[in-house]
Amino acid sequence: MTETWLGLSKKVFIVTGGSSGIGAAIVDKLLSLGAIVYNADLKNNEKKDDALFFVQTDVTDAEEVNDLVAKVIATQGRIDGLVNNAGINLPRLLVDAQQPHSKFEFTTADFNKMFSVNVKSVFLVAQAVARQLVKQKEGVIVNLSSEAGLEGSQGQSIYSATKGAINGLTRSWAKELGEFNVRVVGVAPGIMEATGLRTLAYEEALAYTRHKTVAQIRAGYRSTTTTPLGRSGHLYEVADLVAYYLSKRASYITGVTTNIAGGKSRG
Repeated sequence: MTETWLGLSKKVFIVTGGSSGIGAAIVDKLLSLGAIVYNADLKNNEKKDDALFFVQTDVTDAEEVNDLVAKVIATQGRIDGLVNNAGINLPRLLVDAQQPHSKFEFTTADFNKMFSVNVKSVFLVAQAVARQLVKQKEGVIVNLSSEAGLEGSQGQSIYSATKGAINGLTRSWAKELGEFNVRVVGVAPGIMEATGLRTLAYEEALAYTRHKTVAQIRAGYRSTTTTPLGRSGHLYEVADLVAYYLSKRASYITGVTTNIAGGKSRG
C-alpha cells in the first residue's frame, strides 16, 4: 500500500547517485510513496519499477546534467524536487609523518576529484534544476552533506571540506531562492550501516589515517562511545528524513542542515 501522509504520490524527483548506498535507499523510499523518480548515476543497479527511470549521467559534466534535466522536463513537464546525493570519499592525511609522500597523503589529483564529484556536481545539478523550480515557483532541493562536514573528521579532511562547502551552498541558495517558494535543505548523516561503497580499500585507508586496524574500524561502526544511541544509522532513516523534507509537511523549513547521526558530536 502506498503511503499518503507525505503527499508525494506522482511527484517528480531527481536523485543523483541513486544506484547504491544512501541514494538507493532514498530512491526506494520515494518509490514506496508513489513518486516518479529519475536516478542520475553512472551505473544502473537494474532495479525495476514502472515509476523509476535511469539516466546515465556524469554529474560533473555540465552538458550531461543539462541533458538530464531537459529529458525530465520534456517527459514529465515539471520537477518537484532534487536530491543531490552523489559523492565520493578518499581517506587521506594532509601529511603522512610515518611515510612522507605515501599513497595515504593527499595529492592535488585527490583534491580535484573530490571537489569535482562532491561540490561541482551539486552546483551543476542544482543550477539546472533550479531554473525550472523558479519558473514553477515551487520545489525543493535536498543536499546530502555529512556529520564530518559539521564536525571535521580525522583522515577525511578534504571530504569534510567538501561537505562543509555544501552546507554553505545550502544556506546561501535558501536565501536566494526563497522568494520563488523554493526550499533548500541539507541532510548530514553520521556513521551509517555498511553498503557496497564501504570497500576494503576504503577501510584500510581510513584505518591507516587513524592509526588503527581494519578490525577496530569495523568495531566502531557497530557500537561507538561517541554516538549516544550506540549504533550505526540505518539507510532508511536517512531516506525517511529526505522524504519528509521533500514534502509539504516541511513547507517552512529551509536553509538548514540536519545532523542525522545518533547524537554524535565532538563533545
